Amino acid sequence: QVQLVESGGGLVQAGGSLRLSCAASGRTFSRNTMGWFRQAPGKEREFVARINENGGSTYYADSVKGRFTISRDNAKNTVYLQMNSLNPEDTAVYYCAAARFPGSGWVLKEYDHWGQGTQVTVSS
Repeated sequence: QVQLVESGGGLVQAGGSLRLSCAASGRTFSRNTMGWFRQAPGKEREFVARINENGGSTYYADSVKGRFTISRDNAKNTVYLQMNSLNPEDTAVYYCAAARFPGSGWVLKEYDHWGQGTQVTVSS
């Protein structure tokens, strides 16, 4: 089992920045591909970003590419999401997740552990 706890959400004006953190405990963090997802009211949960086990490979949704950066610190068992140039369309609950197998994590169903989520609200 792995436990994930997100933090860093909040209210920010359009154009601002936030950094989300996800602290992991349980099974060996450094073996997990990690991902960030988000879910806005009335919408399905959507993929935001993915990072592989050693942090050497990242992948982003087109909607956040160039504005968001995913990173990880395996010594601290933490994955981050730096969000810049935020706009109201980024308003959502943001979730971190651990993929079931190393090298996986390309689609939502490949993630088997989820955090409780942190709210991000961007005002115009």
